[in-house]
Amino acid sequence: MAYSTGKLLFIFLAAVLLSSIASWLTANRYRRAMQRLMRAPAADAGAAFVPAAIPALPAPRPLSLGDNRRAGFQLTLLLIGLSMLLALSSAGIYMLLAFPDEPFAPKRAATVALLHLWPVIPALGLLWRWPPRRVIGALALWCVLCFPVFLWRSIEPQPLQLLFGMAVEIGPTMVLVALILLGSATRAVAPWLLLPFIGLVWASIAGVDVLAVMVERQTPLLKWLVTWLPAHAAMALFALLPWLLAWWPLRRLGRALGRAYARKWLSDLMVVFTTVWAISLVERALGVANSAGVAALAMFLPLLWIPLVMVPYARLQKREGRPPTLLVLRVFQRDAQVQALFDHVIERWRLSGNTVMIAGTDLAVRTLDADDIFTFLDGRLAARFIRTPADVAPRMAAFDMVPDMDGRYRVNECYCHDTTWQDALRALVRRSDVVLMDLRGFQAHNAGCAYELGTLAQAAQTLRVVVLADAQTDRVAAAAAIGHDRPERFVWLDVTTVDAHKRREVLARLFAVPAG
Repeated sequence: MAYSTGKLLFIFLAAVLLSSIASWLTANRYRRAMQRLMRAPAADAGAAFVPAAIPALPAPRPLSLGDNRRAGFQLTLLLIGLSMLLALSSAGIYMLLAFPDEPFAPKRAATVALLHLWPVIPALGLLWRWPPRRVIGALALWCVLCFPVFLWRSIEPQPLQLLFGMAVEIGPTMVLVALILLGSATRAVAPWLLLPFIGLVWASIAGVDVLAVMVERQTPLLKWLVTWLPAHAAMALFALLPWLLAWWPLRRLGRALGRAYARKWLSDLMVVFTTVWAISLVERALGVANSAGVAALAMFLPLLWIPLVMVPYARLQKREGRPPTLLVLRVFQRDAQVQALFDHVIERWRLSGNTVMIAGTDLAVRTLDADDIFTFLDGRLAARFIRTPADVAPRMAAFDMVPDMDGRYRVNECYCHDTTWQDALRALVRRSDVVLMDLRGFQAHNAGCAYELGTLAQAAQTLRVVVLADAQTDRVAAAAAIGHDRPERFVWLDVTTVDAHKRREVLARLFAVPAG
């Protein structure tokens, strides 16, 4: 069965749209499943949790805010350098495929590479969690800065025609990137679902093609089928029935992706980065497919730069000693504030150390990873919950505290029932070096946060607690919960007004020398 570029484009566009929709549905269902499981009755508690069951850890290596900034700058340079390699390689391959009879022109290829470099902007935006308007603004500024270069390199400068050509060349691809990656749910889920949905859409197209062949040949099976089903139902049957055949291998593919992530063969950042570039390369591959045929698949060869660069990059990173661990606690039901805190503070902390927390629906989309997604889709989310005190120590032992190839550390969570979260909290405190506690909006009736404050005050090890407060924080109730146990370890910050300066101050306090 022949596949025209139009049909291939349809398969890709449909897969992008379906994976985007499925990501929203998956994230919402994941949140509801978490709520239901957290409130579910736990099993027989059995023996009480003993904090000493969690082994003490050696002191963490000293780190400063300057170290964190250097790590961020290094990762930014890495993504820019990789993007330049991808852009130059794809431009060279494009020139060879699109103009096979013309001599290779390096200057022209460099101009095409500049045009193809735009994915670096959404890639950096996704790394630093820029809001969509900032990504769009940066792309617009990039177009403004590049336009004079393209105009200068034009044989017959025609500004309006050049603007239209730029819009046609990169505009549709930018829309696809925005659709699949600029939302919180789509960024977390859609890149992992895109390949399975390409397989499902391809299966539907193959089923419809089979139906077309049967109509052309007027097979007896089709004549029998139309006596039982109307034409539209028969088409729907041939479009959806292949999903039953494709489901098993695609489910295996999803599980394989989850295992690859768990084994650190993949990281969330590099999958998102690869997705951005793959989307941009699809358009160019289809653009030369009519003339180049199967050779158009060579447009995807630049993606090999990603593992070729990332594997040695990971090996060259020398990190001696244990990285510090940050425990994040917060007042629940203040989702927007906590999500902004995660985007601007915790994401930057991940460049230097591990993050642990008790899982909640407020940050479910921010911490959702491939292992979580496919575990949930397999119906095994309940197995991750701490049901009894005896489950705490094995859960702590299973934490992933080794950096990914890109140098960022992962977020480890404890999934708890309402009856087991206190045991998990004591274990997390024992494993932590610094705590970020968001008490904005805290009141005396927030008994959970009061318990957390008392537990932090009574912790035996060296610990620093950075507490965020605002005008609605009940400081009297907080002081009562802390009591007289080491109140000096609590560093209070007023974050009634949150701006870039305040976020930098919060991050700086996390890297300060801890109190005893």
